[in-house]
Amino acid sequence: MFARPLARPVRLSLLLITVFAAGSCNRSVDVKQALEVVDTSSGWYDAGIVDGKNKIVPSITFKLRKKPETDLSAIALNIAFRKVPAPGTDVEEPWEDVFLQRAEFKNGNETDPLVVRLPNGYTGDPPQSRLEMLKNSQFRDVRARIFAKHSSSQWVEIGTVDVQRQLLVH
Repeated sequence: MFARPLARPVRLSLLLITVFAAGSCNRSVDVKQALEVVDTSSGWYDAGIVDGKNKIVPSITFKLRKKPETDLSAIALNIAFRKVPAPGTDVEEPWEDVFLQRAEFKNGNETDPLVVRLPNGYTGDPPQSRLEMLKNSQFRDVRARIFAKHSSSQWVEIGTVDVQRQLLVH
């Protein structure tokens, strides 16, 4: 007889908890389908003279564009720089990764241009110029693989940029 008056408040509390939990959960976003890498450019950035040697580092610039219906304000990125396979092999050699914790979609459905440069690169003793470094027989081309992640989802590759053999001076 006394349990009946408590049943309604308990049911109401359970309903409110369920509604709150459902409203606070992040909707799953299929990052691979929701994003594309656009406006890419790349090259070797002139990092100046380091320890008396000319230095160039790989650099990529790109934007992310999301589908208009996608509920996504920011994304985490991991850019994996890999050396292009040497002749006679098809295996990329890992070089270095760059992690961007938050790339925001500020301009509607696009990010601002994202510039990613490695701290490590190639060095050459003067008088070897930076352009000559790009022609050196020991020079290896580089590819950047762009991975994205939203919330607790898994990392997904969303694009690839081959670093062009050109010198960037800006």
